[in-house]
Amino acid sequence: MLCAAMMFSACSTMPPEPLPAPHEPELIAELPPPKPKVKPPADIPVITPSPIPTVTIVLTSSQPAYADVARELAVRLADYDVYDLSDNSRPPVSVLRSINDSDSQAVVAIGLRAAQSSVAMAKTPVIFSQVFNHQDHDLLNENSRGVAAIAPLDAQLAAWKKLDPDISRIGIIIGDGHDELIAEAELAALQNNVRLEIRVAKTDQETLYYFRRMIRNIDGFWLFPDNRILSGRAMQEMLGEARRQQVPVVVPNEALLRMGAAISMTTVAADIAATIVDVIRKIEAGKLQDVPPMSRLSEIRVKTNDEMQVVVR
Repeated sequence: MLCAAMMFSACSTMPPEPLPAPHEPELIAELPPPKPKVKPPADIPVITPSPIPTVTIVLTSSQPAYADVARELAVRLADYDVYDLSDNSRPPVSVLRSINDSDSQAVVAIGLRAAQSSVAMAKTPVIFSQVFNHQDHDLLNENSRGVAAIAPLDAQLAAWKKLDPDISRIGIIIGDGHDELIAEAELAALQNNVRLEIRVAKTDQETLYYFRRMIRNIDGFWLFPDNRILSGRAMQEMLGEARRQQVPVVVPNEALLRMGAAISMTTVAADIAATIVDVIRKIEAGKLQDVPPMSRLSEIRVKTNDEMQVVVR
């Protein structure tokens, strides 16, 4: 259980061993789709997108959370190289020197260690992903951009309301530096007629303190992958108390369903890869400055816990 909880330090999307089939079917919730493409008249030539330039993919490790995104990128890229920083035979400095000496036009860094090394040493633009607390590591600059580490909050809350229409009071505890995420959560709550109780913590002990004070006044708890304020012990206690109080907990990691979480809402590797490719195309077009610091995702994967079906109405 402790090992499953510590998966937060890697990624919110790490898939666990296969889970028993839940009563609720798996669904992927998406934001409103783009308008359908209109076939141009015969006299208007169809413009085929130009090939994506050579890209270097740098992985923090080969764990599924990172490898799944790299695999989806490989489907979308024609010319790419992959480096795994967990391969001790190639230290990060050596890897980045090889990248800088190559004809790579962009670096995709997946995971914190890859992002830190790439942003610090790469001469070409860097797009990083699978990093939640990016602000703690100064990963955003004029030559780097990021992709959100969690699924869009409005889609998450809409999916939660679909599973449990009566949910109305939701608790959130998060660490410093996430003002934009809090604002996004508050907007999503307003759109879905939900009231949020939000606390900002600095340690896992403070997280437990806030959680114990709010648990009796909420009917749902929204857990974020902030490993600065979470520990294995804290998560076990929080999930155990939530189960006793019959308060459903939504988590960003399917592995935590085994510890008693009610619903997992995770990112989709194909969506992350498609978002990264969109950023690469803008870089190729010389429009890096038009790319937002952090690009939003557009899909979520939702799963429920069999043991909590009585709570997820």
